[in-house]
Amino acid sequence: MPVEHIPHGAEDLCEPGAAVYARALREGRVSGSDAEPAPCLIDFGLLHPGPDDMTWLHPTAPAAALPMLLRPIEDRLARHRRREDDLTTLFESFMELGGASPPDEESPALSVLLGGPRIQAALEHAVGEADHEVLIIQPGGERPPEALVHIGNRQQIILSRGVRLRMLRVHTAQQSSAELAYLARLTGDIEARTLEEVTERAFVFDRTTAFLAAGTGDSIALELHHPALVEYFATTFWRLWRLAKPLWPRAAPQPSDTGVPARQRAIAGYLVEGLTDAEIAERLGMNIRTARVHIARLAATLGSHSRAQLGYLIGRSGILDQAH
Repeated sequence: MPVEHIPHGAEDLCEPGAAVYARALREGRVSGSDAEPAPCLIDFGLLHPGPDDMTWLHPTAPAAALPMLLRPIEDRLARHRRREDDLTTLFESFMELGGASPPDEESPALSVLLGGPRIQAALEHAVGEADHEVLIIQPGGERPPEALVHIGNRQQIILSRGVRLRMLRVHTAQQSSAELAYLARLTGDIEARTLEEVTERAFVFDRTTAFLAAGTGDSIALELHHPALVEYFATTFWRLWRLAKPLWPRAAPQPSDTGVPARQRAIAGYLVEGLTDAEIAERLGMNIRTARVHIARLAATLGSHSRAQLGYLIGRSGILDQAH
């Protein structure tokens, strides 16, 4: 009885599909019957009938297939960016008409900031007013050295006033020489820690003002002044902080009891949850190629020869029981 083909995305190409496509690339074609276990190859345009004999299927070259599969994603992202730009332009005109509060009115409990310049101006004002503590949650992977120089210069101004600075990053920062070099250049009361996964970008200033990223990109943010809301996010930060691993001052590496590095144990947990390679990479702030290298190393350590077998071996190995 043939195995039912489960629908999937092109980024999660099934094992039969990968095998048939690789064979077609090596041999130049495969028969239609050989491709029956992997109908996804025709759906994704990776195989197509020959012009003279419909019983044979010919492969689309990888160099042509990849842009073809990426195009819908790029088009979708472009549409989202256009919507963001249109919304920002529309509401900036409304802000000019009635966005300002009277001078004697208290700051609103929650404000929506639209557009990079307005967000940056509000952040700069909060930085200038801070005199006790700044808490930062910064997701994402490794940052360019030139960006870190700019960030470090702004943070040094805060530290020079005696303000305490605490920062949460993802674990990929532990392996970034640029990240460690930028932290080492800062002088003052600064500490940084990392987690497998953090929330979206957030800043809390003196427990009086908080900024939260809203939506995709950097064009929309929330500015909070309500004491209960700001206190909630400050408390959330410190709870995450207690669970985090020290990044700066640099902590001594801890040995693994299982023989599986902490990064691969984190990936193992996400694999068991059913996340795709792309979703795992996003959660851990790394590119998808690096995530796949770690997955391959984990599979080699556990002796797995397939994705399904890897999930079974992860459960049987007990590495997730010892992850914490």
